[in-house]
Amino acid sequence: MRSDVRSTREQRWVLGLASVGSVMVALDVLVVAAALTTIRAGLGASPAQLEWTVNAYGLSFAMLLMTAAAIGDRWGRRRTYVGGLLIFTLASGACALATSLPWLIAARAVQGVGAAVVMPLAMGLLGAAFPPERRGRAIGVFSGVTGIAVLGGPMIGGAVTEGLAWQWIFWINVPVGLIAIPLVLRNVRESTGPSRRLDLAGAVVVSLAVLGLVWGIVNGESAGWTSAEVLGSFAAGVVLLVAFGAWEGRSAHPMIPLGFFRDRTFTAANAAGFFLSGALFSAVFFLSQYMQAMLGSAPFAAGLQLLPWTATLFLVGPVAGRLVDRVGERPLVVIGLAFQAVGMFWVAGSAGNSGQYHALVVPLVVTGCGVSLAMPAAQSAAMGALPREAVGIASGVYSMTRQLGGAAGVAGLGSVFVSAGGYGGDGFTRALAGCGVLSLLGALAGLGITARRRTGGAVVPRAMEEVR
Repeated sequence: MRSDVRSTREQRWVLGLASVGSVMVALDVLVVAAALTTIRAGLGASPAQLEWTVNAYGLSFAMLLMTAAAIGDRWGRRRTYVGGLLIFTLASGACALATSLPWLIAARAVQGVGAAVVMPLAMGLLGAAFPPERRGRAIGVFSGVTGIAVLGGPMIGGAVTEGLAWQWIFWINVPVGLIAIPLVLRNVRESTGPSRRLDLAGAVVVSLAVLGLVWGIVNGESAGWTSAEVLGSFAAGVVLLVAFGAWEGRSAHPMIPLGFFRDRTFTAANAAGFFLSGALFSAVFFLSQYMQAMLGSAPFAAGLQLLPWTATLFLVGPVAGRLVDRVGERPLVVIGLAFQAVGMFWVAGSAGNSGQYHALVVPLVVTGCGVSLAMPAAQSAAMGALPREAVGIASGVYSMTRQLGGAAGVAGLGSVFVSAGGYGGDGFTRALAGCGVLSLLGALAGLGITARRRTGGAVVPRAMEEVR
């Protein structure tokens, strides 16, 4: 009995400390958005230059996710997670101390490196600490607080910028990180993945491939989708992905055994996560600006107006985690993303017809319920498709597909928004309708998730012989 109590206590520490790191990383994806105007005035930057305070973070974050997950499997997930927290914390302090835009951009890039380590290792620690039959509930809580951080980024950024100064959106990370690091070292047990050499060549190639794809995505609107820079970037990314697949097929110690993608659930869950993130990040990006540009709300008030959406994540997310353990992932992914699609289309129609905030409240609640159901279920399916010792690889792949989905969604729908006249035309309506389409694509992808087999009430993970 004493051993069981100790195990439960350890699991709670893992869940809490993994969630702390995830919240720090998720907040900094969009928290800067509300402070961009203030940063521009303070550092004398042009709008084009200012975009790189966001892009530098996203680029380094996306391109290093898989490498960080592989390093964690080999060197220890706890040790690597602590290293990521330290990098992120120090880089946050450097962002706050920035006196010029190049300094801020460089610090944001380093912050993205720390984020790339923290996010997959947080998921890896969860997967190692919780058995499959209890993982859904833990992931429900983890996904709920992460989602709240994403949605709450503009509100928190606005509140801090209005009440203090833009530097404090970065300073708040420093004490949190410095407190979390010793707590992780004291309360989280070390775990590792399968014993194999680190595939350095594979790590370099996949990182450069992701860099090429994300570079093309983030520069598509400004440079032109048919420009030589963007087309060349996409071409390089695709060629490097093909080269990565060829290398992994021959390597004795592959970073990602290609057999993993023959598992239908693993592939379907990652596809669902890609479309879910594309819709979610895009909707947050456009809605937070809509509240300010069209409804005349201040940044903090605009964040508060998203509470019908945010609150559902806090309330429904943990419940969804329990449902994952009972009914499996596929129904929640499909139903959740269908709800999200309905909510997105509803928001688009309501904004176009009335332009009044009260007309958005109910569709925002519907959208929030949808993402609250789908987010933990998709993540659980991706991690549960592989054996427990491969949870680090699974978390790295899922984190990377989500980051790519978010970047692709914002960039692609941003072009739709601009071409349709922005907030002065039909841009917002079409962009939110595009979020609905992405959600439907995610629901279709979720149909590929297979039911988990249960024996005596326990979940039997889907085995893959290529892990070892």
